[in-house]
Amino acid sequence: MPQAKIGVIGGTGLYDIEGLTDVEQVDVDTPFGKPSDSIIIGRLEGVGLAFLPRHGKGHCILPAELPSRANIYALKSLGVERIISINSAGSFKEEIKPGDLVIPDQLIDRTRSRVSSFFGEGIVAHIPFAEPFCPVLSQILYQAAKEVGASVHQGGTYIAMEGPAFSTRAESRLHRSWGADIIGMTALPEAKLAREAEICYAIIGCVSDYDSWHKGREPVTVDVILNTLHKNIDIAKKIIKLAVAKIPKERSCECATALETAIITSPELIPTEQKEKLNLLIGKYIL
Repeated sequence: MPQAKIGVIGGTGLYDIEGLTDVEQVDVDTPFGKPSDSIIIGRLEGVGLAFLPRHGKGHCILPAELPSRANIYALKSLGVERIISINSAGSFKEEIKPGDLVIPDQLIDRTRSRVSSFFGEGIVAHIPFAEPFCPVLSQILYQAAKEVGASVHQGGTYIAMEGPAFSTRAESRLHRSWGADIIGMTALPEAKLAREAEICYAIIGCVSDYDSWHKGREPVTVDVILNTLHKNIDIAKKIIKLAVAKIPKERSCECATALETAIITSPELIPTEQKEKLNLLIGKYIL
């Protein structure tokens, strides 16, 4: 099966990557089912890249129904060590305008019904997650965004909401009072699963609206989001093209060894079935 070191998960509006060469489409089966869609593998600026449309081609999968474990596991099985995630988002700050980009550095989980770990069923692991996004990859994305002339904000807190409905005004005002910067539906459980898989994960948050708090704006609707996102996506593609050429071959961040001290269960007590199921993730620590 072809391999790639960089993975791109495309959100709303991003369903392909232009400029890929040596393109091959692969269908991956995982112990957690099939991913959202076929994965496109190719080379971008000479770097192996795997692209997965998060919601499937044609946008057919709700945020809460995403097969996130299958998506992350499939990318890991293809050799992916870093994931660039494209996420649409609403803004809680006047200065973070629709059309701007945010490279967040923090997360608040407001999801309710999503499986957020590969572990369980006889094996327990607690990953460090104080810094939920890879700082090295995030910095590269921020610098690339500045170089292409994007209006980009470095750092910020992303609220991950359940959806699929948008926020009520009360929810929006509550989240804003917490000091959060943006809100979206798809950063989790991806970020947690990527850390469990020892994959660096960073987000380009494409701001499409002011959520529901802004008195001077109409409540957010899908058509408003899509109109703004079309402009954002073009910029995001330029950022990805520039960023992949800047990513170092070796990793020095903590993401690469996140499981080293995370697995608590005694190896002899881990069910054989779970060892086999998770071997791709834990094989270097649990023989």
